[in-house]
Amino acid sequence: MKTLKSRYSSIMLIDDNEIDNFINQKMMESCNFSENIHIYTSGKSALEYLKNMERIQDGSKLTTPELIFLDINMPVLDGFQFVEEFEKLDKKFISATKIIMLTSSIDPDDHAKSKLFSSIHDYVIKPLSQSALKGI
Repeated sequence: MKTLKSRYSSIMLIDDNEIDNFINQKMMESCNFSENIHIYTSGKSALEYLKNMERIQDGSKLTTPELIFLDINMPVLDGFQFVEEFEKLDKKFISATKIIMLTSSIDPDDHAKSKLFSSIHDYVIKPLSQSALKGI
């Protein structure tokens, strides 16, 4: 039986809502979207993980996630604060990573603000769908 190759080798989901993370993970698995899905329920813990990866990167085979699906409205460190900190990481380390804002916010100001960040590649309204994944 032939196994379909995943579109991405590593992605990250960051959302404080565990149910949303579970649903998004299952959607991605059903589409064979990524080999590895790293899930975080806070922007702060995801950022700490990335900073640790950056520190130990020196020639190892560790890779940054190719895509980060990021919610906007989260406690402690919201999505935009996460992006501000993410963009302070070493450019060589983050250059291959694109951020997708995955949010329930339909506020035009949030959408406009997302365009101010070079690392934000797309803005997707929840719930995540197979067609949205195909469009990424």
